[in-house]
Amino acid sequence: MVMLKQSYRYDQTTARLEVEGLPDFSAGHAEQSIGILSTWRLKIVGASELEGKREHLEALMQVVIPYVRLRLSGVVRSLGEPNDPVRLVPDEFQHRLDLTSGQANIPPLSIRLDDAQLADLVRCLDALRSDSRVCLTWPSIQHEPLPRRDLVERIPLMQRLKAPLLGGTTVVVLGVLGLLLPLPEVQSPTPAQALEDKTETPISDPAQPDQER
Repeated sequence: MVMLKQSYRYDQTTARLEVEGLPDFSAGHAEQSIGILSTWRLKIVGASELEGKREHLEALMQVVIPYVRLRLSGVVRSLGEPNDPVRLVPDEFQHRLDLTSGQANIPPLSIRLDDAQLADLVRCLDALRSDSRVCLTWPSIQHEPLPRRDLVERIPLMQRLKAPLLGGTTVVVLGVLGLLLPLPEVQSPTPAQALEDKTETPISDPAQPDQER
């Protein structure tokens, strides 16, 4: 049986991803499917064409897709280590994609992407992952909850300070109102009340007999 190589392409405005491979008949794949990936090529406008094996494409997915989702959540953070095959780093208003080859004679490559190019790259990767003709098990992208520190950084500074400022302002206002309120007047006793207070009730002598009425 002649095995025909299949090729599928995913085009966006500034990016194009193409994969080539063969169907895996041992797994029951159809002739038009790709079950064995032989190579892939990525072309981004203004950058050199990239080409590699399946492990390089998977590494690209595991860095680019989580990076974009973090940026959509308002978190600016690098993904990947300096010596990893793929690393994506915020670079002012752009994004620097660092690619390190496993071969010693190939120098590292850096590609700067703007927001539109990065978005098109993610669309190409998502289209490949959801294509039913490509019967490959891609690595799952873990969506871990954001750490508390990142959640705090997403809240604007004025919004974070609003509650403490309002609390402090309330205390100050209450203190000022307390100073402005008049103190209750203390009324001096009248002469009659003073004389009545000074008059003592006589105490009867128990030795004297009570007078008959």
